[in-house]
Amino acid sequence: MYSLPATAGSDRVCGVDEAGRGPLAGPVYAACVILNPAYAIDGLADSKQLSEKRREALTVEIKRHAFAWAIALATVQEIDQINILQASLLAMRRAIESLPLSPALILVDGKHSPRTDYEVQTIIAGDRLIPTISAASILAKTARDAEMLRLHYLYPQYGFDRHKGYPTQAHLKALQQHGACDIHRKSFAPVKRIIGENRIIK
Repeated sequence: MYSLPATAGSDRVCGVDEAGRGPLAGPVYAACVILNPAYAIDGLADSKQLSEKRREALTVEIKRHAFAWAIALATVQEIDQINILQASLLAMRRAIESLPLSPALILVDGKHSPRTDYEVQTIIAGDRLIPTISAASILAKTARDAEMLRLHYLYPQYGFDRHKGYPTQAHLKALQQHGACDIHRKSFAPVKRIIGENRIIK
């Protein structure tokens, strides 16, 4: 069990998590959620441990019953300019700033905290331990997956609908065959190598 500070007793505890630090393409997303303690949502867990169908169902329930939620992103260009960690924290800060009410406490998955004036506590494996962080991880994941599906129709040769930009064997093979496109993260090693071979698709 994880021990939370006294302020966690408030009904305005905000969970924050990101999705998309590892992929070679697409933006990184972050979400924050303030759950309603009077309405328990069954099945909240780390989004990576849930099926796509279950994540989608939980996303509807979270958005319908949470006190507040927000989703934000950092672009591919920002990832390449400030690195993926800082871009993830930027997306988190944007999500927090988009909340329609002020949180009493922010619980962030991992060990890094975004810049904010609110009280923050980081929690390793928080997406598995804290329901409000689990909810945030689910919203971030489903939002990013939806964006990668949209981008698939712009760049169908890479198979973004299947791997969502992660460095799978199929994605790496497509990179070798087609070069990098505008939504690939140019600062990531496999993409940088392709760019070095001057095989960029405009």
